[in-house]
Amino acid sequence: MIAVDSNILVYAHRVDADWHLTAKQTILELAEGRTTWGIPWPCIHEFLAVVSHPRIYNPPSTTRQAIEQVETWLSSPSVVVIGESQDHWDLLKAGLTQGQIKGPMVHDARISAICQAHGVTEFFTADRDFSRFPLLSTRNPLL
Repeated sequence: MIAVDSNILVYAHRVDADWHLTAKQTILELAEGRTTWGIPWPCIHEFLAVVSHPRIYNPPSTTRQAIEQVETWLSSPSVVVIGESQDHWDLLKAGLTQGQIKGPMVHDARISAICQAHGVTEFFTADRDFSRFPLLSTRNPLL
């Protein structure tokens, strides 16, 4: 299963983003495809926080626009939303220690652990920090 990071979701949503067209096409191909793809819950939360933040975007997306966008993605018959599993703590702990993670990178370790628990074979992200988690295969679909 391919899973998608919040930055790809943000770029797909925001028409003023440099990578908008490529990100939008990437999500569209996943949403219209037959292969199961996933969005981690923390990535949905982060998407909502980023696109509606007035210090990041001027004007920011309204809460209604952001919710409608998420609902559009969730209407894809091939999407699954993934979250913490029974073995989350063990996976998170391993990611934290192997990657020597601290501070804000704990958020990325959480996403990595969720992806691992759900058998994600490739994580689409533009964030190079995920390279610190060798058990999670990443690809930047924007390049």
